[in-house]
Amino acid sequence: MEEKRQAVVIGAGIVGICVAAYLSEAGLDVTVCDRTGICEETSSGNQAALAFSDIMPLATKGLLASVPRWLADPEGPLRLPAGYAPKMLPWLIRFALEGRPARRARSIGAQTAMMALAETEMMNLLRRAGASELVHHDGSLELYESEAELKAALPQWRYREAAGIAFEHIRGARLADYQPGLSPRFVAATFVPGWKTVSDPRRTGLAIWAHAEMLGARFAKGRARSIAQEGERVVVRMDDMPDRDADLVVIAAGAWSHFLTRLTGDVIPLETERGYNTTFPRGAFDLRRQLVFVRHGFVATPISSGVRIGGAVEFGGLDRPPDYIRARMMVEKAKRFLLGLKTESGREWMGYRPSLPDSLPVIGRSRASPQVLYAFGHGHLGLTQSAATGRLIRDLVTGEKPAIDITPFSPQRF
Repeated sequence: MEEKRQAVVIGAGIVGICVAAYLSEAGLDVTVCDRTGICEETSSGNQAALAFSDIMPLATKGLLASVPRWLADPEGPLRLPAGYAPKMLPWLIRFALEGRPARRARSIGAQTAMMALAETEMMNLLRRAGASELVHHDGSLELYESEAELKAALPQWRYREAAGIAFEHIRGARLADYQPGLSPRFVAATFVPGWKTVSDPRRTGLAIWAHAEMLGARFAKGRARSIAQEGERVVVRMDDMPDRDADLVVIAAGAWSHFLTRLTGDVIPLETERGYNTTFPRGAFDLRRQLVFVRHGFVATPISSGVRIGGAVEFGGLDRPPDYIRARMMVEKAKRFLLGLKTESGREWMGYRPSLPDSLPVIGRSRASPQVLYAFGHGHLGLTQSAATGRLIRDLVTGEKPAIDITPFSPQRF
């Protein structure tokens, strides 16, 4: 019997375990290494969205114009601590450049292809994992406080329309049909029927892991310190366990990934968005679907354990302690927006989103070795694009033609 190829996946978040599932399905012997556990960090507490219609890069004209106002507003959706700003400057310059029309159009084209693949692959993977019931097909509602806000959003909706994404603008009394209990300050909304959520992000991740584990994937708890090519093998040196060698290694360590890629020849301009949320128990509010408070940069999501209020962006790296005032500001706003929202017994949380200036992930081979592959940098869309990323990594490993053009996701594009 031919010996299986061995793969080590560094990172047990949703992207890493989807990679493990696809490689296991392809017949590889897979070990996933992580310092904590399966979906125990950022993948455990996200906003539960399968945002397949979210094809717009963050560096859109409208968002760039809003940045100064958001930074000046202490309750705004964007925070950049003064002490961290100098470190962020190179990333911010790249981000501004990505807002130029030609670059923005390339990002939208790449994201459109990625999202089409993401929907197909996630639905099929969950079906193979016996977990399709975790997906809710309720759509989303993006809310506007004036006709001027809706008008400002129309160019983005035209891009989505060109991509074949269904949506409907609604106004007035019809809002209550989609979500009772909204504040009258909201005068219009856009309903996106294809938007989906999962009942619980961690439970979804664990279901996919159970599928991978059934196919032979294993988990090893430990922190990867470095990666080195030694002959025909790749060696992962570990802090908390014996070193591991394999035929190939996939770096899928989210916001920590770029520390490892520097050792394999690729300097990736990855920054960390710190996202906050608060989860309230069942009965806190009769939330029918995910609500997007466009002007304020956060969402409300119905999940199996109750109602989750969160989002916003705080740039601050990986070392600063959480500042939960961000979560509390969103809750105070949500109380004004959702009439009757009960905010007792809330559980606060913070996670790290790995963000790249062009809003596209890094998927491909390292500069140093074709046996070291990258799968990270999905920003707000890790859960959404995780299965598609697993499929693309599998295609590269097995020598198949990738399901979509992966040139826009190249690690060397920077």
